[in-house]
Amino acid sequence: MPNQNSQTPLSSNATRDNMTRAMAWMILSGISFAFMGATVKLSGDVPLTTKVFFRNLVTMILTASVAFRMHQNPLAATPNLRRLVLRSLFGLMGVGLYFVALNELNLAEASLLNKTSPFFVTVFAVFFLKEKFSRAMIPALALAFVGAVLVIKPRFDLTILPAVAGFASGMFAGLAYTLVRSLKGKESPNRIIFFFSFISTLATLPFLFIFPSSPTGNQWWALIGTGIFAAGGQYGLTFAYHHARASRISVFTYLHVLFSLVVGYLLWNEQPDFLSIVGGFLIIAGAVISHRTTSRENKGLN
Repeated sequence: MPNQNSQTPLSSNATRDNMTRAMAWMILSGISFAFMGATVKLSGDVPLTTKVFFRNLVTMILTASVAFRMHQNPLAATPNLRRLVLRSLFGLMGVGLYFVALNELNLAEASLLNKTSPFFVTVFAVFFLKEKFSRAMIPALALAFVGAVLVIKPRFDLTILPAVAGFASGMFAGLAYTLVRSLKGKESPNRIIFFFSFISTLATLPFLFIFPSSPTGNQWWALIGTGIFAAGGQYGLTFAYHHARASRISVFTYLHVLFSLVVGYLLWNEQPDFLSIVGGFLIIAGAVISHRTTSRENKGLN
């Protein structure tokens, strides 16, 4: 599942923001995550746990390589171990549920439901991090909720389950990102990402033997691509938030949805229905309102 808000800027000074580089990395991230979703769908009937395993294996190898190159031990003792583990488990649940949604929904619809995670962060941060809740966020949350309902299109049968899984993936991702926020300044971004991929890889490894499969040649390429594109998306976000403040660029994570729409149309001629399109606009409108509210509040604190 994609860690979209794990980074914070080096400085709150706006003059140090490099929006050109930040946007370039954000575009790379959005394209990578869109192709990750596509490779998940292309891997077909491969067991879900196998897909999640390969999604995290490549990232684990890359983050471990970065740590060792910097002469760091990513598994060194830390007082933040409990939070790192919880962040990883919630992130694993988010990824698993997102992959369930990808198997049944249009690529863009699954991406939209997963992108409700920033709104869950807003709520969870109030309860768990004791952050102040801004009443100005209420319209944004309301729009996001209504938009999600339109995408899900509630029905009283089992066909609703993939859409509910997509929405739940956003909730678990929101829990994971809330814990990432609590680790700000306490753990390096690379270590946070490493723990997530390491624990997710270990947790899904036994299922390779419990639910053995024999992927075809194309499915093997899809599984490898899932890991490569997931790592590309993760590192794209990492560097984007390195070059500019989250309050300035976080809304651009929704480029992922746009790219998913294009990829889904080109590969499978997927065309979201009218309600999903309206719901998508409402979710993105909520994100824009949230972005502007956060920007105003941050300016007021400077």
